Amino acid sequence: MGDEPLAEGSSPQIGPATSVRAFFALPLPDSERMSLGQFVAASAERAPEFRWTPAANLHLTLRFVGQVERSVVEEVADRLAATSHPAFDLELGELGTFKRGRLVRVVWLGLRSGGEAAKTLASEIEAECVKAGLEAEKRRFRAHLTLARARSRDGAVLPALPEPPQLWPWRASELVLYSSRLGRTGSVYEPLRVMQLE
Repeated sequence: MGDEPLAEGSSPQIGPATSVRAFFALPLPDSERMSLGQFVAASAERAPEFRWTPAANLHLTLRFVGQVERSVVEEVADRLAATSHPAFDLELGELGTFKRGRLVRVVWLGLRSGGEAAKTLASEIEAECVKAGLEAEKRRFRAHLTLARARSRDGAVLPALPEPPQLWPWRASELVLYSSRLGRTGSVYEPLRVMQLE
């Protein structure tokens, strides 16, 4: 998520690698990322048993692909870019968790509005992924923005967190194909393709 948006269909040079760890997602506006970044930093102090997502990495995942040949996800992006997909309004909602028994595995924010539109777009991406030969996603899509994951596979006790910030709705006008690579300080996400929603 760099400072300058990429032109539709553009592909920055990220090296000769033919295999990437990829996912399709909706980026957050800078104002929302900054507000959530402050909340995440405060939450990380209270709950160090969780790996909290850096503000720069906050996004709404629509389809996680995983490790795959770059040409495969580029093909999916080509087909998505060739068809029209409507832009829509999104508004983040309340905190939620995925649990294993009494232990929390994932902390997330749900959607107050825009969930059905996000689900529709996710279904279209899923259909194109399957056409490209990728294995179908087994889990039912549930729109959420991941804030943290427990460091232990079994989960952890989640203490009381600060009150999340009040965030304004925004217009989701871009679908981004990201690559994820492990850096010295954690995962680094780079946009491979940006597709306009109209």
